[in-house]
Amino acid sequence: MKRKLSVILLIFALISALAACTALQLDTDKIRIIDRQDSGGEQTGTGTQDKGKDTEKNKDKGSQKSDLDDKGDMLQEDTEEYIKGIIEERSMEILTAIKNFDMEKLAAAVHPDKGVRFSPYGYVEVDKDLVFTADEVKNLANDSKTYLWGYYDGSGEPITLTFRDYYRRFIYDADFVNADQVGYNKQLGHGNTINNSFEVYKNSIIVEYHFPEIDPKYEGMDWRSLRLVFEKKNDIWYLVGVIHDEWTI
Repeated sequence: MKRKLSVILLIFALISALAACTALQLDTDKIRIIDRQDSGGEQTGTGTQDKGKDTEKNKDKGSQKSDLDDKGDMLQEDTEEYIKGIIEERSMEILTAIKNFDMEKLAAAVHPDKGVRFSPYGYVEVDKDLVFTADEVKNLANDSKTYLWGYYDGSGEPITLTFRDYYRRFIYDADFVNADQVGYNKQLGHGNTINNSFEVYKNSIIVEYHFPEIDPKYEGMDWRSLRLVFEKKNDIWYLVGVIHDEWTI
């Protein structure tokens, strides 16, 4: 009886031990599976997430750059529109006076201290281009005197003309009142001559009336620009510069 009981107890002990080992083995497998999933998932997930984050960051950077570019363009447009609102009417009045050769009206717009400088080409020769006071401008219509206005592009020959002849060649040589394009502190005509007007006239508004071409057969090599330069005094925008520009060699 004792032997049977011992055998039974031994069998139960073996069964219990086997069950424990099996359970332990299963738990270990489960742990290893979880490890692989966590590790792989974390590595893959982290890598994917990092790549996703990097991609999102790159997209954000690209988006930000694009947004900044757009904002820059909008700022330029807003600035030009703002300047246009300030000076458009004033500039057109003076341009109309120039077209009509109304020297009294033009003289009234000339800066009382600085006068007005006439430049035949886009590069302003500060020490050489002629400057006239308002009173002198008023009398230019009937002035038969010949002036040295500069030198012709290409030949280098002196530009010796009366004001009336200079006006025909280097001021209103195109119908700028009906210009194809108008720029406010924005250069439109581009040629070989350096445009230094923004350096010379630092605190100013420059309005450019521009024709990209006059005759299509010249394919734009006959473009014309007239720039009117304004400086402010006592809340009034006065004319300080009249710059003619064109295609140069």
